[in-house]
Amino acid sequence: MGTITTKGLTKKFGKLTAVDDLDLDIKEGEIFGLLGPNGAGKTTTISMLATLLAPTSGTATVANQDILKNPSKVREHIGIVFQDPSSDDILTGRENLYLHGLMYGVPRSIIPQRIDDAFDLVQLTGREDDLVKTYSGGMRRRLELARGLLHHPEILFLDEPTLGLDPQTRKRIWEHIEKIVKERKVTIILTTHYMEEANRLCDRLAIIDHGKIVALDTPNALKAQVGGDTVQMEVTDPENAAKELDKLECVSRCEIRENRLDVAVKNVAQNLPKVFAAAGEIANFSVRNTTLDDVFMHYTGYDIRDEGAEGAAKHMQRVVGVKR
Repeated sequence: MGTITTKGLTKKFGKLTAVDDLDLDIKEGEIFGLLGPNGAGKTTTISMLATLLAPTSGTATVANQDILKNPSKVREHIGIVFQDPSSDDILTGRENLYLHGLMYGVPRSIIPQRIDDAFDLVQLTGREDDLVKTYSGGMRRRLELARGLLHHPEILFLDEPTLGLDPQTRKRIWEHIEKIVKERKVTIILTTHYMEEANRLCDRLAIIDHGKIVALDTPNALKAQVGGDTVQMEVTDPENAAKELDKLECVSRCEIRENRLDVAVKNVAQNLPKVFAAAGEIANFSVRNTTLDDVFMHYTGYDIRDEGAEGAAKHMQRVVGVKR
């Protein structure tokens, strides 16, 4: 069964707690996302689940196997695609996958067919016998996906699978991931700091910050929890306007971001006049749907692009009247 359960999973490096008392229950066949900035504990979590790193305390079961008691059994059920490409670029794509098949005990007689199937799945057919060093960045990521799937794992860990890719290539990788889940029924645990990626791919999503899960639900449910559509306004006196807006029942969130106000308003069509009246003099405004960026700001107090405690401290000073 491609399920994962963690209980109190914790990892400390000296005085630093990278993963803090993590409880998860990931269902078979879902794409589960860990969303957070660099240093939030996402890669450390995956490393423990993949038995690459021993937890300081707590435990987990992966495919019904205990990561501490049966690490070798866990590895039989999983595949992993690391942040950094790990294929040998002086070998061909086919040679890389063949070696991977041997390492995972795939019978030699069926490895060639497995390779053909994997290349077809990620649309690299025709490039099997080219040296990996001739592949583009997007092709290398697809090769990593193909390799991770060669031994038919029940669970696939994807650690920042589109990091550093251009938007067009990133979307192609998303299509391949969706195809993998549809055709192979694989459970996928995905780490990312790309909001669009998390919103598109993940059935459920855990926002992780400083090693802790601060929110967990479907992307749509998380956005609904923040409340309403977002009205962005440039006003004469942001600090005073934020205080007045926070008094309104229809306002569930009011933040000062980059010299503007972001205000989450319930039933915006009906309540917009009240918002304008409370905000004072408005230079310009726009209304948009609430995004995962808003969710992340709501639960952590800073933008994900600030990536870390310094950004958190800076933005916490600018967050006004966040209702939780």
